[in-house]
Amino acid sequence: MKSWLVIGQYVPGHSVLHRLDPRTKLLMIFTYVIIVFFANNTLSYGLLAIFAIWTIFLSKLSLTYILKGITPIWFFIIFSFLIHLFFTNDGDIIWQLSGLKIYSGGLVKGLTISLRFLLLIMVTSLLTLTTSPMEITDALENLLSPLQKWKFPVHELALMLSISLRFIPTLMDELDKISKAQASRGVDLRTGSLKSRMYAVIPLLVPLFISAFRRAEDLAMAMEARGYRGGEGRTKLRQLSYSWLDFQAVVIYIFIMIIFFMLRN
Repeated sequence: MKSWLVIGQYVPGHSVLHRLDPRTKLLMIFTYVIIVFFANNTLSYGLLAIFAIWTIFLSKLSLTYILKGITPIWFFIIFSFLIHLFFTNDGDIIWQLSGLKIYSGGLVKGLTISLRFLLLIMVTSLLTLTTSPMEITDALENLLSPLQKWKFPVHELALMLSISLRFIPTLMDELDKISKAQASRGVDLRTGSLKSRMYAVIPLLVPLFISAFRRAEDLAMAMEARGYRGGEGRTKLRQLSYSWLDFQAVVIYIFIMIIFFMLRN
């Protein structure tokens, strides 16, 4: 398993997070994603950061492993920070050089957006790290089951989301192999002008797309060979059930969210 990318990977284990019902984890992460955008001061952001680190500790996964595993995302976090830092003109000027000015509002907004992005990636990564793709599919299908009354393809949607998450690390591994193969043939992706780098990416993208379509075709043929015909009439080998651990987790989570809104106000 590649250690440089954690998004979409599943790490088997027996931690508290691994033993939680996948529906509980989905609901908690969904509400966390929404609540992050309500933070408006240092205390509220601090509580959200402590909660994220605490859940990583409960998963028995290394914080360094997760931070290193989201390396591809760091570019977007830093880019977002720089955009707000140099193009937001709110507040007082804290640094100036020639025509370049940095305002206090831009610094605060850049830090805020970057921290939100980092917290969201860290917490959502825990879902796939501690929950198998099959469990995610069953949980999504169960939570969205009321939509079946309106003929909504719940099973198909849950399956597509689960397959998409599962194929992220697979495609990244494939991209790593292709880039090493191209580098051994003299393709340089790290030096030269921007235009030459863009042209050098083409030998990576073409075989990557071909490999992705081939994998999708193989998966479709395998599903058809096993008689897959959608969710109609399907039964499940493993039935989801809430436990006392889920109840405790929900109570603690609600208590933390109450504290969050108190700190926010």
